[in-house]
Amino acid sequence: MNIHEYQAKAVLAQYGVAVPAGQVAFSVEEAVAAARALGGSGVVKAQIHAGGRGKAGGVKVSKTLEDVEKNARELLGKTLVTHQTGPQGKVVKRLLIEQLTDIQKEYYIGLVLDRGSGRVVMMASAEGGMEIEEVAAKTPEKIFRETVDPAVGLLPYQARKLAFAMGIPNNLVNKAVKFMTALYDCFVDKDCSVAEINPLVVTGGGDVMALDAKLNFDDNALFRHPDIVELRDLDEEDPKEIQASKFDLNYVALDGNIGLMVNGAGLAMATMDTVKYYKGEPANFLDVGGGATEEKVTEAFKIILSDENVRGILVNIFGGIMKCDVIANGVVAAAKQVKLNIPLVVRLEGTNVELGKQILNESGLNIVAADSLADAAQRIVGLV
Repeated sequence: MNIHEYQAKAVLAQYGVAVPAGQVAFSVEEAVAAARALGGSGVVKAQIHAGGRGKAGGVKVSKTLEDVEKNARELLGKTLVTHQTGPQGKVVKRLLIEQLTDIQKEYYIGLVLDRGSGRVVMMASAEGGMEIEEVAAKTPEKIFRETVDPAVGLLPYQARKLAFAMGIPNNLVNKAVKFMTALYDCFVDKDCSVAEINPLVVTGGGDVMALDAKLNFDDNALFRHPDIVELRDLDEEDPKEIQASKFDLNYVALDGNIGLMVNGAGLAMATMDTVKYYKGEPANFLDVGGGATEEKVTEAFKIILSDENVRGILVNIFGGIMKCDVIANGVVAAAKQVKLNIPLVVRLEGTNVELGKQILNESGLNIVAADSLADAAQRIVGLV
């Protein structure tokens, strides 16, 4: 789950992370009032769930109230297109009005889970303000890392080591250590999957501050954080993905025209790869899970068909925990409900596979049975 920058800064401030004074605004009038409270100037920042806002014109330095009003009027309601939004962009519905900051130097600090070591890693770089992926690709030696032992947390010497490596001024190292420790505490306490401060800045007044902030949270841990769940902005999410989450379905919309319904993330990825291999384009990633009910399968079918780009559907089920007859019943029920009129290829294997095939064959529907994943992929690509 993602949240907006102003929300991330509010969460970080609870842990003692230094952030600029600011206020969210949903209208031009609120933006002007916020800037007036900040002394008559401020930075007007578009709030969308995507990076690259500055390069796309979504961050405006405004030195007068007139500038704030002009920039707020320009940004609110605008479709902002960045390298992370895709060509369709995102509509700006809220702004962060933030105090102007006397920036002396920009840095980068981030926390992620290293799946190789199974531990949290703090990354730091003096190349603040740039995309960390770009730094990693061109100058990987400029990224410094510290792996954190979960038994003791981020130790002071590790934070100092990073501060010195990234070139924090000596007189501000202690503040940087405090900043990193607070950021780590937030990351762990709130079950974050990503915490990124880009840029971290040193100001003329001697502060170490988060000028921008990004927090992502592990969906599986949200039941422990109702305060974080309240920050969810459904306007920033695909309606199909929202509907899928209500039924515990793992769905991600893509740009293709072949809808996929698979059980298991690994099999779903393999199915996508096989469809691509045979020159097809997947319209989605959809994992119905290992314990899906007929209701969940029916809903998954409806979500796939709600995508107007879908011209055919491939169902690929390996019945282990999930039984093939349950999938078959769900497919038949959904196809009848939505009056399916596009090609449907089904490949079943595993528990109750013969019963599943019997249900499909006796359904009276135009369903193409496949014997293998390769066969299924070739058939649906040919039909589409």
